Amino acid sequence: MTNDLTVSGNRKKLVTAGFLVPFILVTSLFFLWGFAHSLLDVLNKHFQEILGITRAKSGWVQASLYGGYFVMAIPAGLIMSRFGYKKGIIFGLILYAIGAFLFIPAAQVQTFGFTLLCLFVIACGLTCLETAANPFSTVLGPKATSEQRLNLSQSFNGLGWIMGPFIGGMLIFGGTNGSETNKFASMTLPYMIIGTMVLLVAILFMFTRLPEIHEGEHDEHGDKGRYRDLLKVPHFKFAVATQFLYVAAQTGINSFFINYVTETMPQFGNEKAAFLLSLGFVFFMVGRFSGSVLMSWFKPNQMLALYAVINVLAMVFVILGLGWLSLIALYLTYFCMSIMFPTIFALGIKDLGGLTKKGSSFLIMTIVGGAICPMFMGWIADVSNMALGFIVPLFCFGFIVFFGLKGYKVKSIN
Repeated sequence: MTNDLTVSGNRKKLVTAGFLVPFILVTSLFFLWGFAHSLLDVLNKHFQEILGITRAKSGWVQASLYGGYFVMAIPAGLIMSRFGYKKGIIFGLILYAIGAFLFIPAAQVQTFGFTLLCLFVIACGLTCLETAANPFSTVLGPKATSEQRLNLSQSFNGLGWIMGPFIGGMLIFGGTNGSETNKFASMTLPYMIIGTMVLLVAILFMFTRLPEIHEGEHDEHGDKGRYRDLLKVPHFKFAVATQFLYVAAQTGINSFFINYVTETMPQFGNEKAAFLLSLGFVFFMVGRFSGSVLMSWFKPNQMLALYAVINVLAMVFVILGLGWLSLIALYLTYFCMSIMFPTIFALGIKDLGGLTKKGSSFLIMTIVGGAICPMFMGWIADVSNMALGFIVPLFCFGFIVFFGLKGYKVKSIN
């Protein structure tokens, strides 16, 4: 199997010969964590109703999962550096499955805290998957098409985001009639389904031969480059801040989409609003696929800046609460958010060489932004209204405009 990652002439080959099967297998991971994340947006509204908690407190659903990313990010990077991507992926899948199956005792314990523990364990597994899969995807082909390749992989992440609220809306909101016991038990089935799928994928990885990628282990940093060396890289530091704000914006929008729809458009109940959320992720997935194609002709940073400008304007319409017009603006936001995470990630780790694995773990750590934004948006909604809470993602998208125009530039380090 060739490890030649170069591209000759003007060809824009997407995946290097011999790496197609590993690329397909790694891409399947993106679906798995998309499903896990989108289920949170159903649980967020579900806990508000069965436990009678405020919107701000329901933000702990996201905080438990995204906080897990913060705790596990650096250990995940160390695992990748010590044992390689393949073993890191298998370890992450096993943790993911354990967290999913913990929902069986969670249905018996019936406490908010135990459910948050389940989500935290899942997050630790997801951190390993994302730390490995994102950079692994970028290096399975020429450097010139790394952003395009990662956007293609992330497109299947969008499919997971679609299936989460669709299945969760039916199984969780559709199963909330009756006692409180049944309301907690309704959470079990979707997690049993995903837990079984994750175990099957882990077994497949165990028996599949994957190339071990070594990104510039013999450059000036080497594989022993220190985390503090990353602080000398200007474009990486901007990428860290930008990714933090992007995840904050995306998570906040996802978390309170159902709340927003049921408040501003009372004709829709929870189950229908969950369906509308899954439709939003359809736009998200379409944006990912189209984005990976458009990057063959347009520079990734330019697309990132343009999409961020569109989202700033879309958030204005959302805050105004104009009914169907605001809902359309939300769908436009999903389309434009689609390319942001993979593009920021790929631009952030560009030319890091032997620091790539450590840089990847740092960028995954920024996902903790998703733990903070929902609680802040929920607080604004509790003291004012849900629509006004969307001013938070508006400011986040504003910073992304700056990164796409200027902050992404790779500068030489003296």
